[in-house]
Amino acid sequence: MKLNLSRLRPPWPRPGLTVRLFFAVLAVAVLVAVMIGLAAQLGFHRGFLGYLNRQAVERMEAAVPRLRQAHAEHGSWDFVAGRPGAWFRLVENDLPRGDPHQDPVAIDTAQLAPSLLGYGRRLTLLDAQRQHVIGFPRILANSEEREIVDAQGRTLGWIVLAPVQSVTDAAALRFQSEQLRATLAAGVLALLLAALVAWWVARALLAPVREVAQATHRLAAGHHGTRVEVRGQDEVGRLAQDFNQLAQTLERNERLRRESMADISHELRTPLAVLRGEIEAMQDGIHPLTPQALGLLHGEVSALTRLVDDLHQLALADVGALRLRRDALDAAALVRAQVEAFAVRCAERRLRLTVDLPDAATTPLPPLLADADRLGQLLHNLLDNAVRYTDAGGELRVALAHEPAAAQLLLTVEDSAPGVAPELLPRLFERFFRVESSRGRAGGGSGLGLSICRSLVEAHGGRIQAEASPLGGLKIRVVLPTCQDPGDSLAAS
Repeated sequence: MKLNLSRLRPPWPRPGLTVRLFFAVLAVAVLVAVMIGLAAQLGFHRGFLGYLNRQAVERMEAAVPRLRQAHAEHGSWDFVAGRPGAWFRLVENDLPRGDPHQDPVAIDTAQLAPSLLGYGRRLTLLDAQRQHVIGFPRILANSEEREIVDAQGRTLGWIVLAPVQSVTDAAALRFQSEQLRATLAAGVLALLLAALVAWWVARALLAPVREVAQATHRLAAGHHGTRVEVRGQDEVGRLAQDFNQLAQTLERNERLRRESMADISHELRTPLAVLRGEIEAMQDGIHPLTPQALGLLHGEVSALTRLVDDLHQLALADVGALRLRRDALDAAALVRAQVEAFAVRCAERRLRLTVDLPDAATTPLPPLLADADRLGQLLHNLLDNAVRYTDAGGELRVALAHEPAAAQLLLTVEDSAPGVAPELLPRLFERFFRVESSRGRAGGGSGLGLSICRSLVEAHGGRIQAEASPLGGLKIRVVLPTCQDPGDSLAAS
């Protein structure tokens, strides 16, 4: 039985990134506001009770001299025993004077309002033997007490204050309620501000990301000219820069792919058209089957074979499958052999060929760890390019030098006019690229020679570049690493 996973999906669409970021920021802000509110309430509650207790202790300490004086006047504590009114007036000095025998119940509640949560009711008077005289009937563990002594230092008694455990007074409750309402109002305001900030953050931060996402969809649909605006140098700005670089690379690759397909079809169509025309002419009896005709057909087939071989070699280089058999080679001998092979062609075009090689007897060159066939192909392509695109009567120079500090050999191949525009020099190693001038298609070739040169040089760990020659033409510089140990030899594939 097959399980239909689509039924397990929720019927409603998942919220977008903007909504999720909004609620994430809002949730964090609400959590912080709630924690701050709770901490403020807890701190206020504890601090308020501590404030009340400290104020009560100060009032209790202020009552000690009055109790000492009253004891000295009456000689004992009997004058307050069982007389709450007298006791309250002694310890609460801010009550109005009146009958000391007045019952505390008769004292107006408004008069007790400023007494700090029943301060007088929480006081206890003990005699010198710590026996209860009047006041609060219990002595709590965390009670504050002060000793009452006379002028001679004798203990007359003790006054004990029970701490405030909770807020029960109407005025204090009203004050606490006002503080709670103020805290709630501040919390609601903070919540609204958090919602506004979350909304702004979700829209402001995700706007460029959303723009990049939409541009990515257009790019995936084949619109390689898509670009996004770079609004800063932060991570989102760098993302936009990378996207533009990616789009530019894809656009360039697509353009090169189309140009390559057009060039390949052109290069294949031309010899195939010649072959087809000659074969059809032979079939119709227009052209006789002569050695010259067969030679023409063989030349076109050879051109097709070279083109296919070049394309195959570039394809191998692209996937890193270009086979190299590296051995310690004498670079000077290899250059000399290739130059001698081109001497006849240079003479036919009246080109003056100059070779500058180090003297093996005085300055021997270190060996190159390279593939002899591939390196020969590299030299052949460079010399063929120079001979093909140099005007008759010009000059070619080939030089080989050793750079001991960098452990490398420098090979230069330069020619005389015509030259290449400076802005076109970096493109010379592109496939099928040919300069649309006197060094262009008129000289022949498929436009793959220098591309193959670059692949061969990079496969040997070297570098190749093109620049203007002092002779008026083109100068190719090839840098190849030398072999540190002449006995080194390896096969790489």
